[in-house]
Amino acid sequence: MKKISTIKSFSHNCFTSLALLLCICISFAGCKAGGDNASNDPKRVEKIVEEMSVDYGSYGDEAKDRINTLLKELSAADKTAGARWNTIMDIWMSPQLGQPLNYDVLPDGLPDTDELCIVVLGFQLNPDGTMKDELIERLKVALSSAKKYPNAYIVCTGGGTAAENAEASEAGEMAKWLEAQGVDKKRIIVEDNSITTAQNAIFTYDILTCVYPSVKKIAVVSSDYHIATGELLFKAETILRANAPGNEKLEVVSNAAWKAPSGTLSTMFQAGALIELFGDIETAFEIYYDNYDIHGLPPLH
Repeated sequence: MKKISTIKSFSHNCFTSLALLLCICISFAGCKAGGDNASNDPKRVEKIVEEMSVDYGSYGDEAKDRINTLLKELSAADKTAGARWNTIMDIWMSPQLGQPLNYDVLPDGLPDTDELCIVVLGFQLNPDGTMKDELIERLKVALSSAKKYPNAYIVCTGGGTAAENAEASEAGEMAKWLEAQGVDKKRIIVEDNSITTAQNAIFTYDILTCVYPSVKKIAVVSSDYHIATGELLFKAETILRANAPGNEKLEVVSNAAWKAPSGTLSTMFQAGALIELFGDIETAFEIYYDNYDIHGLPPLH
């Protein structure tokens, strides 16, 4: 399985790739687990974050009192981490997460400039590398949104999930489909290294902040049951990667959804994804495998 630290080239020229790698090195330095006053006991910070995530993932609102206690402990251990996770937990526990759902196309009122980026979340490919119907339906929503906002960028995000075709990636197939529908190739950004929604957020953040500085706002496109999770993870990633709370470089402003006939993602899945964002990949994948087949992916090594 790909390691989360692996960065795959996504540009047609060497300069862009080097710029991205340099930016990633800078942006990850001391950013995720704490801040300028990081705790002398980072394991304590990690334990608190994971306990909060699992408690809310398991018990929902019944765990709020315990979570509030843990947030106070976290702030005492690391003020910056406490501020970040207070905001993330407020987003996660809000009934407004993922609302309102905008079916079929992005709503009116978004900026029709390159400040906006439409992020299309991938879906597991067929074994031969072709796209499943659900991914095509998501792309139809993205296409309608791209036509409505012709100056926005479009990120296709998703790596190699075709069991019998190592050359195919979700993002690569998505980009080909959009180009075939007449979308200008210059608008399309390919992020083809991620295999989880958390990695969608991590690698997309790297690309946008390092190579597309004009982008300030994100609109998430996916199946309806996936929108809240996508919104949570992209918002959390911007909070965790900011040089200080309140200085986030990207803002999730909207969504567009395909109305799926079935499909759910539980709060426990979201807990695993937040733990993955925080950096504990092994624990995250234990949660994924305990609760989902996660598209038949192999065990984490």
